[in-house]
Amino acid sequence: MLNILLQTTIEEDPDDWSIRRFSRVASFIAGLRDAEGHPAFMVTARDRARRGAPDPVLSTLHESDFDQAWLFAVDAGDGLTPEDCAGITRFRRRGGGLMVTRDHTDLGSCICNLGGVGAAHHFRSRNPEPDASRHCTDNPASTEIDWPNYHSGANGDFQRVRPVGSIHPVLRDRQSATGVIQYLPAHPHEGAISAPAGDASSRVILEGLSSVSGRRFNIAVAFDRTVSGGRAIAQSTFHHFADYNWDPAAGCPSFVGEPAGDAIVRFPEALRSTQQYVRNVVGWLSA
Repeated sequence: MLNILLQTTIEEDPDDWSIRRFSRVASFIAGLRDAEGHPAFMVTARDRARRGAPDPVLSTLHESDFDQAWLFAVDAGDGLTPEDCAGITRFRRRGGGLMVTRDHTDLGSCICNLGGVGAAHHFRSRNPEPDASRHCTDNPASTEIDWPNYHSGANGDFQRVRPVGSIHPVLRDRQSATGVIQYLPAHPHEGAISAPAGDASSRVILEGLSSVSGRRFNIAVAFDRTVSGGRAIAQSTFHHFADYNWDPAAGCPSFVGEPAGDAIVRFPEALRSTQQYVRNVVGWLSA
């Protein structure tokens, strides 16, 4: 049985994107079985400890028995200490699998300090997208949210996604009509990611389409295992994994103002596709 950490970058807060709002993905992973029908993964889900001090788990992650860490960067930019970043970076260097996701503007920008995978994430104030023409608002309806904020649809709806380049293993889907993942949850303001220049182990594997501007934007970047580190995935938004985006009836923090859709509930294939993607990612990171 493999040991997986699901971790946010904020302290416990019932009115924020704390770990209890990712309970469905945690339950789904914990429910996966191996070829003999036994539980395949042990899941630990937690929020960070006191902000401003090294987190006792993240700062020592490289010394732990975790095989994977899924990091949901839901903070305003200060969610990881230098000690936390060092522990996570060393965890991947010793072969640990890593999934790192964030959201719009500067939300989660503390992950820029992570070795390797941090360079895949672009924010407004830190490591902005190389293409300056993209330094503009994609979703003008949310006037309080600055770029990057790619609009793939309303929370509670789904988006159609498409592979980039050769089909990556995390995109395979035998139940899909195309043989690949077709749908993920939508979100009104996804973040920006790309394969870091000069890192031959990384490539963009999945992209979406803005429902407002028609721009293509990257959804996932995969990092292959090398002699200097384990496999990793950089994801454009944590909303692909949030309870609210899998089922809007699960609710959201009070500061979320956009009206929610319900298409992902009315079209079960979209949720099945999303769960298959999670199954693929968790399997690939430890393969």
